Amino acid sequence: MKLNILIGGAAGQGINKVSEIVSSILVSQGYFTFNYRDYPSLIRGGHNFNVLCVSDKRVGSIESKLDVIIAMDDNTAKVHKNKLKKSGVIINYKSFEKNELGRNLNIALAGSLTKVLGISEKILIGEVRKQFDNKETINAAKLGYSLKGLKSTKSLQKLNNKISIMTGSKGVSQGAINSDIDLYIAYPMTPATGVMHTLASNQIKDKLMVFQPENEIAVVNQALGASFAGAKTMIGTSGGGYDLMGEGLSLQGQSDIPLVVYLCSRPGPGTGVPTYTMQGDLDIALRGGHGEFPRVVIAPGSPLECIETTNEAFHLSEKFGCLSIVLTDKHLAESEFSSDRKPNKIIPVKVNRKIPGKRVVKASSYECDKFGNTTESAELTKQNADERIKRYSQIQKESKKFEMVKIHGKKNSKNLIIGWGSTKTAILDAIEGEDFKFLQVLYMKPLSNQIRDEIKKAKKVILVEQNLTGQLGRAIREKTGLKIEKRILKYDGRPFYCDELRRKLKSIK
Repeated sequence: MKLNILIGGAAGQGINKVSEIVSSILVSQGYFTFNYRDYPSLIRGGHNFNVLCVSDKRVGSIESKLDVIIAMDDNTAKVHKNKLKKSGVIINYKSFEKNELGRNLNIALAGSLTKVLGISEKILIGEVRKQFDNKETINAAKLGYSLKGLKSTKSLQKLNNKISIMTGSKGVSQGAINSDIDLYIAYPMTPATGVMHTLASNQIKDKLMVFQPENEIAVVNQALGASFAGAKTMIGTSGGGYDLMGEGLSLQGQSDIPLVVYLCSRPGPGTGVPTYTMQGDLDIALRGGHGEFPRVVIAPGSPLECIETTNEAFHLSEKFGCLSIVLTDKHLAESEFSSDRKPNKIIPVKVNRKIPGKRVVKASSYECDKFGNTTESAELTKQNADERIKRYSQIQKESKKFEMVKIHGKKNSKNLIIGWGSTKTAILDAIEGEDFKFLQVLYMKPLSNQIRDEIKKAKKVILVEQNLTGQLGRAIREKTGLKIEKRILKYDGRPFYCDELRRKLKSIK
């Protein structure tokens, strides 16, 4: 069973609240949900919509056709009506008397949607009371549920699944908390800001500090200073902000001060389409900052993996004094995923370095001798560079303790899909019941040798990425010498629809 429900209107009308109420109800009844948010870069107005996918099985994407449309304005039905299935239902705001609900139209529509799904009014009222507990919202929910002419087209009986909802932003935040983070520094930039807000909301309880300086240049330099003093430190930004950090990232490479970076991609170049999604920043994650120095780049594909890989990033950064980058995108950061699983065991993150205070500790942007004194010696310059490369080999060895890649789908299939990051869940939904093996790459640097082995075993290899040039494919070719000819690339700022992706995968000969 799978349903796709679109809730649309203008910014400020409470679209997200409709999704939140209905998602909470469905999850309490044992159903899996996935909620995708689509909105322009406007504070108010414009056309905003969520697509809520509901299933009795794990789900992590949406489809191109709709079962229900909830229209909070005239534009929603106009824009999306052609995507409605023949058996689909439209619930229009015009069904209610003008000024009958005031600011609670969204609550009434949530009530109407609950009725269509065949869930009892008692469960609806219980959820609304839990979130608001006032007479006006409860009356609005009842009015929506009892709307004249509205019928239950589904009958969703309760299932025995224990499910929770989480975004990628909350996953990264939890991974940082699990790593005993001391300090998170960031300047607000969509879509990375979700982590900043999440960590800031419970600073005292979680025993950490969140600080917003004047710009991203200040962010990275303050973070290096704090980390030098012994604080477990993480910073966060998106593409343009990451560019500003380039010199500071290079300073990290020279100074060996541990630093974790959360890079949440959005479409570029320039400002691009800032509230949409893309996997276009892999190249800068792999190479940003001048000079050659070791780093780790990890790209989780779900909120659960965000928890785990952020914890791993802290561990590797502290153990080896390296730059660790957790790479996501808007789609993973802001979409709401449901799961019945729990993250892997937490890795204790130890501070394995000298801390100023009890002794003299030096860190510099210059090449230095063993005493921390600046040098321009050719011999020491080469020696220090060799030490950095040697440390990268140690990072490679340590990374093998974690899941650098994952295999999904039919394990003995000769049809291999390679993808990463937020494409994971759409690929999983697309290949369900089909003859495909999916190789998910989590560690973009270092890359696993297993990638070469899986490509050589396959007869057909398909690269799936949300960028223009197939950046992971280029990284794989650089490491293995193997070029992936068959590619499905999407770069319009919107995520993959799982049904369209399935058709494209099956059409490749």
